[in-house]
Amino acid sequence: MKNLNIILLLIIVIQQCDSFVPKVEARNGGNEFIKVRGTHFVQNGAPYYANGFNAYWLMYTASNPSQRYLVSNAFREAASHGLSVARTWAFNDAGDRALQSSPGFYNEQTFKGLDFVVAEARKYGIKLIMSLSNNYDSYGGKKQYVNWARSHGQYLSSDDSFFTNSLVKGFFKNHITTVLNRYNTITGVVYKNDPTIMAWELMNEPRCTSDQSGRTLQAWITEMAAHVKSIDRNHLLEIGLEGFYGTSHPEKMKLNPNFNIGTDFIANNQIPGIDFATVHAYPDQWISNSNDQAQLGFINNWLTGHIQDAQNILRKPLMLAEFGKSNRDPGFSTYQRDQLFSSVYNNIYSSARRGGPVVGGLFWQLLTEGLESFGDGYSIILTRDYSTANIVAQQSRRLDMITRIFGRKRDVTLWKESRDLRKAQWLSRNKGKPIG
Repeated sequence: MKNLNIILLLIIVIQQCDSFVPKVEARNGGNEFIKVRGTHFVQNGAPYYANGFNAYWLMYTASNPSQRYLVSNAFREAASHGLSVARTWAFNDAGDRALQSSPGFYNEQTFKGLDFVVAEARKYGIKLIMSLSNNYDSYGGKKQYVNWARSHGQYLSSDDSFFTNSLVKGFFKNHITTVLNRYNTITGVVYKNDPTIMAWELMNEPRCTSDQSGRTLQAWITEMAAHVKSIDRNHLLEIGLEGFYGTSHPEKMKLNPNFNIGTDFIANNQIPGIDFATVHAYPDQWISNSNDQAQLGFINNWLTGHIQDAQNILRKPLMLAEFGKSNRDPGFSTYQRDQLFSSVYNNIYSSARRGGPVVGGLFWQLLTEGLESFGDGYSIILTRDYSTANIVAQQSRRLDMITRIFGRKRDVTLWKESRDLRKAQWLSRNKGKPIG
């Protein structure tokens, strides 16, 4: 009962922390791999919750050594707000500062930029989720892979051939192999052996509109997940899904924002090798003709449904891997964005506090001063966007406190088990004589 009272007291402290904003210290990311236990992340046996951000531009920027200080600045500012995970691109196909200039040919200067990103993340205690391809044309994506195959004599009718053509799939498997086996020229650690990397992501927001049954993507995910795991058993793997429901549970498709893009949140995430599920949330895009209250209502329903499915059907952790609100929306105000962030964070915190499946959230996107050219309306610069930055830091504190609570509870349990074992050993040695 005494230990329970301590835990309840700590929960009360968490609930009251909304009223003040103390300094947030940089976190120690630890040198252990993040693992999955049931519906939770664990690190070295303790619960792990991620408050983080998206920064797709990290490798691109770091590939120019004169701009690497911007990457360092971003990580430093993120760590000072308690942010612990960054999601970023480990691809750039054919274009400016390409990582892969043509199938199997890599730009060493750009790869060294990615080496720097991993090394700096480690320095600031930030874990990485690294995406391996893009559904969209930006930085190459599936369109570039299909074009490469066409230049090799393949007749391909659409970009969705990325998911079915054997030559294209071979190109992509080679990219997976190359990245996972990359020797980091700065840290001296091969990527697949580096705990700084938390997870691999197969593709940023995969969509296959040519097959709305979901079968094409299901087969592709199954094949690619097996390939990743054949190389790397250390790291977690996720798909990159936005969370749209499909035909495996048609009754849930009513939650989708009126379009079907060939994914199936439940069936896709039940594939062996997929360690945790992801969901994205952009109500300002998905239901753009609605007002702010309707958008908040949508995001709350969207998250509630996916949280329940992660707990009851998938029995896997769930991460909100992208969310945000654009300052280019008609009538935008910072207050509206802060409302959205607060609502999202409260959903995450509520699940975490009761031991639910949500393991964290990553806002889109973090920039730092000097990188305004990457702005897309959703950018947050922590040294400028003060009210939003305070909400971000507050969430870091709340999740950190929950980690401490569950860690304390685990320590108490281990201590009791150790005490009982010692007592049993003593009784055995003394043939059941009472202690004392």
